[in-house]
Amino acid sequence: MSEAMFDLIIIGGGPGGYVAAIRAAQLGMTVAVVEQRPTLGGVCLNEGCIPSKALLDSSELFALARDRFAGHGIEIAPPQLNLARMLARKNDVVKKLTDGIAFLFKKNGIAWVKGTARLAGSRDDGRLVEVTTPDGGQTLHGRRVLLATGSEAMPIPNLPFDGELVVSAREALSFDRLPEHLLVVGAGYIGLELGSVWRRLGSRVTVVEMLPRMLPNSDGQLAEALMRSLKKQGLTFRLATRVTGCERDGAQARVTIESAGATEQLVCDRILVAAGRRPLTAGLGLEELGIRLEGGRLAVDDNYQTSVPGIYAIGDLIKGPMLAHKAMEEGTVFAERLVGQASVVDYEYIPGIVYTWPEGASVGKTEEQLKDAGIPYVAGSFPFMANGRAKCMDETEGFVKILARPETGRVLGIHILGPRASEMIAEAVTVMTYGGSVEDIAMTFHAHPTLAEAVKEAALAVEKRAIHA
Repeated sequence: MSEAMFDLIIIGGGPGGYVAAIRAAQLGMTVAVVEQRPTLGGVCLNEGCIPSKALLDSSELFALARDRFAGHGIEIAPPQLNLARMLARKNDVVKKLTDGIAFLFKKNGIAWVKGTARLAGSRDDGRLVEVTTPDGGQTLHGRRVLLATGSEAMPIPNLPFDGELVVSAREALSFDRLPEHLLVVGAGYIGLELGSVWRRLGSRVTVVEMLPRMLPNSDGQLAEALMRSLKKQGLTFRLATRVTGCERDGAQARVTIESAGATEQLVCDRILVAAGRRPLTAGLGLEELGIRLEGGRLAVDDNYQTSVPGIYAIGDLIKGPMLAHKAMEEGTVFAERLVGQASVVDYEYIPGIVYTWPEGASVGKTEEQLKDAGIPYVAGSFPFMANGRAKCMDETEGFVKILARPETGRVLGIHILGPRASEMIAEAVTVMTYGGSVEDIAMTFHAHPTLAEAVKEAALAVEKRAIHA
């Protein structure tokens, strides 16, 4: 393999890397992917998006059986938690999907090199990548190199990760016992989702956030309503609060927090630090090659090429939200632009989703962003309380809100809090990508009874003509 010249060498087999590899192979390129994990899929499939959703779904079912089946006329004995079996199911979901990517690599003739990669300069008309493997090492030669190594959980002062008491999402997805008191540091997507999982299963959960509100970049009304819902579910929030110290006491910790100049201590047996992520660039050899960074991320042009010709980067390594679907789209567009296709990523319409229950999903501008920019807008909203399908499901929390230009009705943002918002946001993304208006949504058939009717009603509400509210 060391003598072969690949058209493309990709460092990282996560969502961005494996999608880029498959698309490049479809376009006729010879591709090698270097991945240090024993499985493909990166953080997303192995310790992020997929296992967290598996646990979220399992914990939702557990909470439904415990708390709400009786209201549907289903009488059962109180359910018992079998945590080992729940985790085994999660692991099985992960294995099937990672095995599926390995199959796609074989199907598309992609070489998978298991090891740790480092950029090693150039030779002839290509780039060299040194790979350290369990058996030693080898050097790969490629015309181009794509960096797609993703990101890692960021530690915070006073709470270094130890993998047992102070953990990242990786360990919080595999607790071998139910925490008595889980302290979550960070009220973003990861913290709220995993906090929800363990709260539903019976843990006491406290969320500490240094900012004055949770989900700071989301629509304010959505964040406020979601916090009310999570409080009803039993989560405790300490906003505008910082962690200033931590003392270990056997299997527990005494965490000192500070808010408005006052300090107090919280006793807990697990601490999940979910205060952000940082690009995973250590050991790649960026400095030696002089690859330029901007704000900690790799600077790239419209073709995703870095400041060094022949070396490209996508996903969490470059600017933009650290989301798997953003990296996947960049992987596709990168490969297509290599062969001259005029593909683009429509960054303005990347949806953001928090998979709590109810779910929150947004695309486009928030009200706060429009006000700050001085952009005029009109708003229309519709509550799931008035939606027939939501009533039948007994899932009536939340709403759909649409923001639009007053003069044309063109949609500027859509924010959904409610059941299956993660699925419903796809219609919003499509409409906005094609420059659609509230009139376009209002004139489109939405089957009855469906949750999606709430989107149509919200569009009608912009023009003060909602039917069911």
